[in-house]
Amino acid sequence: MKQYNQIKAKYPDALLLFRVGDFYETFGDDAVKAAKILGIVLTHRNNGGDKTELAGFPHHSLNTYLPKLVKAGCRVAICDQLEDPKQTKTIVKRGVTELVTPGVALNDDILTAKSNNFLCAVHFSKKQLGIAFLDVSTGEYLTAQGNEEHIDKLLQNFNPSEILISKKFKQDFFANFGNHHHTFFLEDWIFQEDYANETLNNHFKTSSLKGFGIDHLQEGIIASGAVLHYLSETQHHQLQHISVINRIAAEEHVWMDRFTIRNLELYHSTANNAVTLLDVIDKTTSPMGGRTLKRWLALPLKNIVRIKQRHEVVNYLMLHEDKLQKTRQHIKQISDIERLISKVATGKINPREVIYLKNSLEAIAPIKSLAEKSDNESLKTIGSSLHLCDALRNKIKEMINEDAPVNINKGNAIAKGYSEELDELRDLAFSGKDYLDKMLERETERTGIPSLKIASNNVFGYYIEVRNTHRDKVPEEWIRKQTLVNAERYITEELKEYEAKILGAEEKIGQLEQQLFTQLVVWMHEYIQPVQQNAALIGQLDCLCGFAQLAKDNKYVQPEVNDSFDLEIKNGRHPVIEKQLPIGDVFIANDVTLTREDQQIIMITGPNMSGKSAILRQTALIVLLAQMGSFVPAHEAKIGLIDKIFTRVGASDNISMGESTFMVEMNETASILNNISERSLVLLDEIGRGTSTYDGISIAWAISEYLHEHPSKAKTLFATHYHELNEMTETFNRIKNYNVSVKELKDNVLFLRKLVPGGSEHSFGIHVAKMAGMPQQVIHRANKILKKLEKSHSSDELTENLKAAQDDEMQLSFFNLDDPLLEEIKEEIIHTDIDTLTPVEALMKLNEIKRMLVKKKRASL
Repeated sequence: MKQYNQIKAKYPDALLLFRVGDFYETFGDDAVKAAKILGIVLTHRNNGGDKTELAGFPHHSLNTYLPKLVKAGCRVAICDQLEDPKQTKTIVKRGVTELVTPGVALNDDILTAKSNNFLCAVHFSKKQLGIAFLDVSTGEYLTAQGNEEHIDKLLQNFNPSEILISKKFKQDFFANFGNHHHTFFLEDWIFQEDYANETLNNHFKTSSLKGFGIDHLQEGIIASGAVLHYLSETQHHQLQHISVINRIAAEEHVWMDRFTIRNLELYHSTANNAVTLLDVIDKTTSPMGGRTLKRWLALPLKNIVRIKQRHEVVNYLMLHEDKLQKTRQHIKQISDIERLISKVATGKINPREVIYLKNSLEAIAPIKSLAEKSDNESLKTIGSSLHLCDALRNKIKEMINEDAPVNINKGNAIAKGYSEELDELRDLAFSGKDYLDKMLERETERTGIPSLKIASNNVFGYYIEVRNTHRDKVPEEWIRKQTLVNAERYITEELKEYEAKILGAEEKIGQLEQQLFTQLVVWMHEYIQPVQQNAALIGQLDCLCGFAQLAKDNKYVQPEVNDSFDLEIKNGRHPVIEKQLPIGDVFIANDVTLTREDQQIIMITGPNMSGKSAILRQTALIVLLAQMGSFVPAHEAKIGLIDKIFTRVGASDNISMGESTFMVEMNETASILNNISERSLVLLDEIGRGTSTYDGISIAWAISEYLHEHPSKAKTLFATHYHELNEMTETFNRIKNYNVSVKELKDNVLFLRKLVPGGSEHSFGIHVAKMAGMPQQVIHRANKILKKLEKSHSSDELTENLKAAQDDEMQLSFFNLDDPLLEEIKEEIIHTDIDTLTPVEALMKLNEIKRMLVKKKRASL
């Protein structure tokens, strides 16, 4: 326990698995935690009068229990015996051989094949934040810097398993990004620029980081240095596979804020068992392809040339069905070579995985041939860049058995014929019976003793047994060892030599196989980069083949992405919803056209459940798919390059941060209005519904007006229940009204889900309540109340007020300079804190002042 406590003191934040004989034991608080997570028995024992909790499991079950601990967010220190218990008379020396944390794992049972396992570091500075992502299982290393919003978006995109932060900024991190991440806090001195530069340059063996194009990212470099420091702290020193660090170039990819990523349900959904876009579009057949697809979805392209290259490859593969299927079939044979070669670098690979690597490289040969012979330039480039790694494949084939075991200690990993010494030892160990049979035959003939017998026991080892009747025929050089009632047992020099050889052979076989395998793994290091390049190329090709298969299966078409500012989608469909429809139901496709000249904003009205939100989302998803390089669910799509996608869809509380639904809605909308550009696509759904009707209408009107008058003229789809907004078309020439049509029946309503020009006058909310199974008396009462309200609150008055409020030619000449209203407006303006005012609040304030003026004008008239 003294030894345990000394080691535990060095790793106070980790759960310590302490090797005792054939078990890994945990003690004290660690035992309580482990028993709960693993469902194992918690026991107690008395150590010098102190009661200590105890929980453990057999050492060979480590791969069963370790993933459960890590997935529960534990940092696990594995403490092994560092010497053979037979070789010492004191307590066996022990030490931590590996520290496994959620972000630093190489165990296949912890990792997910089609997802990266990123370790992340976030650095806070006065100007901006730095961030770094490293997947130690693949060698991918990325860095960036920006404001809180940009960092939050990247955290959503890359979904790291563990985040490192300076202890000094613990509260800042929680305030900005919440407390739902696995976090670990490091000392402040680790987040220093000099130390980070030194750490990175030492690792890459460079004198400067200019070659990686990150030398100007001061905050990003500091975060990257912290990640590498943490790897050394967790006993990970063999990192040759981490050979390059890349910048996440925000200017090269479509910007989607964290709200948009969540609202569009790209990878995750708040609803249980909901299907995400990734679930629908992932047709990849390899782990590298799955991870690449996630990256492409997180970072859609803004480069038209690169987008078109991807489209052309997909088109070529669709036109050549045989090549598509052959390529997909070969890719299916490829194991996770990216993680296998990382295991080579870290020394964690086993013989069977070496065979998987060799078989995977053999599957690349036909893929390379197919790509090189294609008529598509991008495919030819991929083909010519693939490495066959002939020498590596041949060496493995020559050296390792095809049916090699997982554990090198089980033997029979090294192929016969590779090592003469090993073959001799195997002959000794496994062909001993033949040797003894020959010896027996030879000695029987030489001595004339017909009943000779060769056997062995634990006391004397091998011996020759002679019955007493033939004792006089025993040669002089035989040495008597044991006398029995009816026989004598002898040994010979030859038998002693054979015995020494056979007893040492098995031990030597194990040592030699281990030595030869280690030499092979070290030699394989020179193939780390070629295999990593193969992994990246196969990932890209797998994605493109997946896009082709997706397009074939679902009748997707090639979009035209150009440098115009127009967006034209004909018969567009929602890629996720259309896959969830009951058999026999047909998805109702819709057209959407947005231009900066005459149809910049489409105001979509229509009842609940008519499909307004689906039209908004599918427009964004079609743009997203197109700029990822995929074909799209439509009859035709012409897309002027989009640089930012903003959505404000659905309502959700953020109670943990003390924010209501309406506050969340206003935060998200403010973020949109503060960041729009001329190539932005803005999708707004039911803005203002979280507050009173008149407040909501005023806000929705003001936001629409702001978007129309903004110099960027951002393309916007605005779905709303506020039919009063339909009046905006009379004043704002680039706002157009559309509605999702319905057919009214006698006592019901039929949703046609078709977008048609013109506004809608009804919400049919009570009809939807009826469909949901609301009690009849509630429905009846709601209809009565609705009729009363419609009589007493005509919307005409409200619409007139709104139109008057935005009248640009309003005359103020009827005011006297000493008018008390002017004094009131003056006070209102003076007491407004402009520095903290958001654009939406400013518009609301302006609208309020206009209403005061309009009221005064009407009173005077």
